[in-house]
Amino acid sequence: MKLVSKKKKIVIISIIIALLVLAGVLVYLMLFTSPKVEKQTIKKVDSIKGFDYHLEDRDTKLYKDEFQILKKNLESDEIDYEEYASSIAKLFIIDLYTIDNKVNKYDIGSLEFVYPKSKENFELNVKDTLYKYIEDNSYDDRTQELPIVSAITVDDIKESTYKLEEEEIPSYEVTLSWEYEEDLDYDDEAIIKIIKDDKTLYVVEKTDTDASEIDE
Repeated sequence: MKLVSKKKKIVIISIIIALLVLAGVLVYLMLFTSPKVEKQTIKKVDSIKGFDYHLEDRDTKLYKDEFQILKKNLESDEIDYEEYASSIAKLFIIDLYTIDNKVNKYDIGSLEFVYPKSKENFELNVKDTLYKYIEDNSYDDRTQELPIVSAITVDDIKESTYKLEEEEIPSYEVTLSWEYEEDLDYDDEAIIKIIKDDKTLYVVEKTDTDASEIDE
């Protein structure tokens, strides 16, 4: 009987110790590791029929307004491709340089407008240059000042050609200038080259005062 009683005491003590350890872990997690706010969730709120373009709840008013112009054009009976190229160029710049609404340096803007075979190089380039020093904002607690594009203008648009995989194909060349809510010394002008693949237009090259490009 004494042996059985001793085993029961050991079991009870072990259970108590385990419960105390568990309680201590839970208290630590609550006090020291709980996020200040819930992790950001990004929602798609609109799309364009027949195209892989989406509007997100975090997009700026400027972006949303231009998206609706693009949507009206692409869902019409006959697409105006010069207007399409103009919209794509503007949306590309607005999303790329409105960095304030990006979660971190891996949250690359404008990918849906980039030629598919160029996306990987484009992501790597942006992550290592333009977005390199973005602080993480997963829990909406970032204090870093980042740019927001407030206005954009197409200064010129013309038809041209672009060499893609040893073939010269028709393209559009769009010259743009833009402004920010606050001048933080980011680019404010560029030339965007756009090609047509089937019925979709894609950005294949961006050149600016720093001569940065989207490579194939």
